[in-house]
Amino acid sequence: MTQSTKTITIAGAGPVGALLTVMLARQGYKVDLFESRDDSRRSDIYQGKSINIALSDRGWLALEAVGIAEEVKREAIPMYHRVMHDLEGNLTRQAYGKENQAIWSVSRSKINEQLVSLAEQEPSASLHFNHHLTDVDFDSTTLTFNTEAGQVIHSSDLLFGADGAFSKVRRKMQEIPRKRISYSLEYMPQSYIELNIPAGADHSHQLEKEALHIWPRKDFMLIALPNPDGSFTCTLFMNQEGEISFDALQKRDDVADFFQTYFSDALALIDNPVDEFIKRKASPLSLVHIYPWVVNNNVALIGDAAHAMVPFYGQGMNSGFEDCRVLNELISLHKENHKQSHQDWSEILSQYQLQRKPNGDAIIELAKRNFIEMSDLSGNADFQLCKKIEANFHQRYPKLWLPLYSMVTFSPHTPYSEALRIGDIQKDIMREIMALPNIAERWQDEDIYQHLHELTINQDLGVKNT
Repeated sequence: MTQSTKTITIAGAGPVGALLTVMLARQGYKVDLFESRDDSRRSDIYQGKSINIALSDRGWLALEAVGIAEEVKREAIPMYHRVMHDLEGNLTRQAYGKENQAIWSVSRSKINEQLVSLAEQEPSASLHFNHHLTDVDFDSTTLTFNTEAGQVIHSSDLLFGADGAFSKVRRKMQEIPRKRISYSLEYMPQSYIELNIPAGADHSHQLEKEALHIWPRKDFMLIALPNPDGSFTCTLFMNQEGEISFDALQKRDDVADFFQTYFSDALALIDNPVDEFIKRKASPLSLVHIYPWVVNNNVALIGDAAHAMVPFYGQGMNSGFEDCRVLNELISLHKENHKQSHQDWSEILSQYQLQRKPNGDAIIELAKRNFIEMSDLSGNADFQLCKKIEANFHQRYPKLWLPLYSMVTFSPHTPYSEALRIGDIQKDIMREIMALPNIAERWQDEDIYQHLHELTINQDLGVKNT
């Protein structure tokens, strides 16, 4: 597809679809953004979903590219460390990165509204709400929508499916005759519900504000993220089935005993925890893998539609924003290399898929693994010691060793696939260090770090660009 490509359709006006609309409109394309739901600026389409999410450097880099980062940051709260709450209410803190490095609690609805408004300001962008996608003709890139006014047929040169974990565009791709589409939807054992810690009487936060709070209980956990109004959004992750599970906790007395036993220090803070638990239906957690992401060189998936993941690394929206940024950079690079003489979208989409598919797979795997770290290991003394040793070694040899969390969260130019590869090597090295005699007493001794250096210099820990 060459320079004749002038019109692009995006299905899904969530944060990723809205951001992509802005970027493509600024590249000179006519963009139509379609959303099945109402305009989020006029109705609460996020009811039942997390009202805040963690934004980190990959997300900020994409927002900076469209000039909205500072506006978003004004209403965001930095979280510099985790605060772990044990069964007795004792607190342990663990920094996320170096001094002043933070992940940011931002309002999901607010950032969506800001991006939708930004897209609306683009002269070549048109937004269409309450359009329910029913069919896609992949040969002609023609979409059929149901609306209150009747059926709408819309055609364009390109289509991006940014319509989330249960993407209609993706489902229709799977139905294309004679296309070899590999797809999997994996449900995690855990489901989740959301609870609320309201602001205090003076509108202040009742827990430490600039931190992400975790109550790790091995097979389940409660987390809390701060909101600007003084409240915290709490999420309880727990198995759907089993001895301690959502299915097992049906009676009011059992729910009350559960909170008293496992979250006694949070019990007095959460707004009606027992009643809210009973009336809420637990939502499932799922992982999505699909290949290819691109069909016919005219339709591509992006964000959760391509790589939905569990929220345990806080990278869902960040990775979707990174998809947009990488695609935007590929368009600019292609224009520069060809001096705008033609726009070969088959080449652009091929490179997009080549770069992003391995990284989508990698962050899905990392997010899946991180449930164990958050719910179990984060409260473990050996795990905390291991992180201290890693942090000390990083300070001594910053170019030789960068902790996995920092690679994922604070190193936006390090591919997720490289972070996964290097992180697996680091895990083996640290397993050997933690097995040294009396490591808990000797962890600050110089010979420990000499040994760690010897183990490290023989490994391939350099980041490879992909």
